[in-house]
Amino acid sequence: MSRLVVVSNRIAPPDDKKSSAGGLAVGILGALKATGGLWFGWSGEIGDEDKPLKKVTKGNITWASFNLSEEHYDQYYSQFSNAVLWPAFHYRLDLVKYQREAWDGYQEVNALLADKLLPLLKEDDILWVHDYHLLPFASELRQRGVNNQIGFFLHIPFPTPEIFNALPPHAELLEQLCDYDLLGFQTESDRLAFLDSLSMQTRLTTRHGKEHVAWGKSFRTEVYPIGIEPKEIAQQAAGPLPPKLAQLKNELKNVKNIFSVERLDYSKGLPERFLAYETLLEKFPQHHGKIRYTQIAPTSRGEVQAYQDIRHQLETEAGRINGKYGQLGWTPLYYLNQHFDRKVLMKVFRYAEVGLVTPLRDGMNLVAKEYVAAQDPADPGVLVLSQFAGAANELTSALLVNPYDRDDVAAAMDRALRMPLAERISRHAEMLKVIKENDIEHWQQRFLSDLKQITPRSAQSQLQSKVATFPKLA
Repeated sequence: MSRLVVVSNRIAPPDDKKSSAGGLAVGILGALKATGGLWFGWSGEIGDEDKPLKKVTKGNITWASFNLSEEHYDQYYSQFSNAVLWPAFHYRLDLVKYQREAWDGYQEVNALLADKLLPLLKEDDILWVHDYHLLPFASELRQRGVNNQIGFFLHIPFPTPEIFNALPPHAELLEQLCDYDLLGFQTESDRLAFLDSLSMQTRLTTRHGKEHVAWGKSFRTEVYPIGIEPKEIAQQAAGPLPPKLAQLKNELKNVKNIFSVERLDYSKGLPERFLAYETLLEKFPQHHGKIRYTQIAPTSRGEVQAYQDIRHQLETEAGRINGKYGQLGWTPLYYLNQHFDRKVLMKVFRYAEVGLVTPLRDGMNLVAKEYVAAQDPADPGVLVLSQFAGAANELTSALLVNPYDRDDVAAAMDRALRMPLAERISRHAEMLKVIKENDIEHWQQRFLSDLKQITPRSAQSQLQSKVATFPKLA
C-alpha cells in the first residue's frame, strides 16, 4: 500500500494539544493512520534553516518539521501569504501589499521545502499538499524529478479572474498550480473561478468534464467541501457544564442568546455584524432586555496593521452600541477578544438560540457546521448564515443572508428569535443530515481515492510514448 505524505504550512505534532484540536488535523490524522505516512511542515519556530529536521514518530506516522529564518518567515508568511494571497483570495484587493522581495521569498521557501522533503520521499508515495502557502510546491518538486501523484486542496476561496489576475505574479502562480495532478476546491464557484482565470492566460483544454490540459500539463479539478466530526462535537456539547458555565446559563435563563465566534479577521464581517445587531435593536425594540449577543474574536496576526485596525473598530463599536441601548442590569453586546477552549465553545453553542455566522467571504466556515452539530435536536437553535460562506451551499436550511445588508441580517435575527419549535427542528434535522453525510472522514477519503486513481506522471509519459511508437493497423 502506498504511503501518504501530507504537506502543510504548519503541522500538528502529537505532543501539541492546542494545534491538534481542530477538525482538519483530525481528518489528516485519520488518513495517515489508515496507510501510515509522513506529515511535513513548518515547526512554527524562527531559527536556523540548515538545522536537521525535527522528527517524531508515533505508531505508523512520522512528523517532520523545519525552522524558518526570520527573513523568510517575514517574506513568505507575513508579507506574501498573509498580506497578498489572503486578502486577494478574500476579495480585498484594497488590502493587498505586494512587494517583489516578498514574492521572491515566497518562491524561495517553497523551493527550500522541496529540497528538505526530497530525501524523505519514496517512489510510490502519494502527496497531499494543503492551502495557499504552497501554491508553487508541486512545481518545485517536478523540477527536481518527482513524478509521484501530488494533490492540492485549497481551504480558502479562489477569486474570480478580475481579482486574481490583478496580482502581479498571477500567470506564474497559475502555471505552477497546473503541476498538481488533482486540484481540490471547497465549492463549484471556486473551481470555475480557477478555470476561468486559467483560460484567460493560456489555452485550456477540458476533456471528460473535469480533466484538463494547460501549458502541456494534465490535471484534474474537483469540489470537496470539508466537513467536521459531528458525533464528537455532539458529545462535547451535551456533556456536563463546568461550574462557571452552569452559573452563566442560570443567570441567562430569561435571556435569548445570539452567539458568534471566529478569529479576528477582516474577512469575517465583524463590523458589519455589529451594525446589523444595532439595526435589530433599533427596528425590533420588543427584544430589548430579552436578548444578548456575545462575540468571541481572539486576535490573529496581531502584527498586521489591518488586524489592529479592525480590533480598534470593534472595541469602539461595542462601547457605542452598549452606551446607546444598554440599561441598568442589561448589556446588549458582549465582545471578548480572547481565546476559549474548543470544548467549552461547543457547550456554549448548544445553549445559544441563534448562531450568527456572517463572513463577507469564506472558503467553507466550519463554525457554521459545528454550531448545528452542537445543538439539542429536540430544541435546536437557529443558524443565520452568510450566503458568501462555502457552507451556504450545503446548509440551505439555515437563514441565508447578505452580510452587506444590515437590514437583511437584522430581520433574519428577529425571525430566528421568534421561530416556532417545529420549524427549528425541521431546519436543524435537514442540516444535520448533510453534515453527517459529508463529515471530515468522507472528505479525506473522497480526495485520496480520486488522487490514487490518477496515473503517476512517469507511468503516464511511458504510456504516451508506447502509444506514439506502436505501429498503426492498416
